[in-house]
Amino acid sequence: MPKFAANLSMLYPELDFLDRFEAAARDGFKAVEYLFPYAFASRDIAARLKANGLQQVLFNAPPGNWDGGERGLACLPGREAEFRAGMGQALDYAAALDCPRIHVMAGLLPAGTERETLYPTYLSNLRWAAAEAAKQGVEVLIEPINTRDIPRFFLNRQDHAHEVVADVGAANLKVQMDLYHCQIVEGDLAMKLRHYLPTGNVGHIQIAGVPQRHEPDLGELNSPYLFAVLDELGYEGWIGCEYRPQAGAQAGGTSAGLGWLQPYL
Repeated sequence: MPKFAANLSMLYPELDFLDRFEAAARDGFKAVEYLFPYAFASRDIAARLKANGLQQVLFNAPPGNWDGGERGLACLPGREAEFRAGMGQALDYAAALDCPRIHVMAGLLPAGTERETLYPTYLSNLRWAAAEAAKQGVEVLIEPINTRDIPRFFLNRQDHAHEVVADVGAANLKVQMDLYHCQIVEGDLAMKLRHYLPTGNVGHIQIAGVPQRHEPDLGELNSPYLFAVLDELGYEGWIGCEYRPQAGAQAGGTSAGLGWLQPYL
């Protein structure tokens, strides 16, 4: 039986962030994830987790100037000190929230720059981050993201991500496999799952409907079939619900669009 984590950066947008924890628990979620916790004191988030019986399963390391358009620092030469400081902050939050994994966004390819030019910086930063995270028993995740949503994003394909894991050579570096991004870039999701899950290098899965990133029962994907494939393959990790509610919003809130979730609670 798959187990689902509510992504509180996208779900329950009708509520203030700290109030989304209670809403998720009320709807039957046992775990949460989100993009960034840093606008809030870790003690306040920890209190919401405890009060609602929720596990924190994932958040992102600082991405640089998000509002200015940056989407990670890991591949950018000359930003190593900022990357390390951000990773230190992320690990502090992970300790306070008992969170076992941190997603490190790769960053954008600067105009006129080839991916191969940045690859040594990317590997070096990931080796350092994985070594630091290992001291706390934390996994570092990398995620291929489609270039329709984030143009020029450094990492886009599952095979490239798994090559990175092999090249870094750290046991706690894993791939965050977002089926929404994977479908847009590559498709063939069931076979991708069958190929990569047995390697042990997939540390987290996320879902959303394709193409519009709404509820997973809206759009071109057969989500129940994919969930059955995950069960067949023995996947025991969390599945992050990283989508923008549409059906729920039209009906008066995120909760109203969670009919797809009911068979799995």
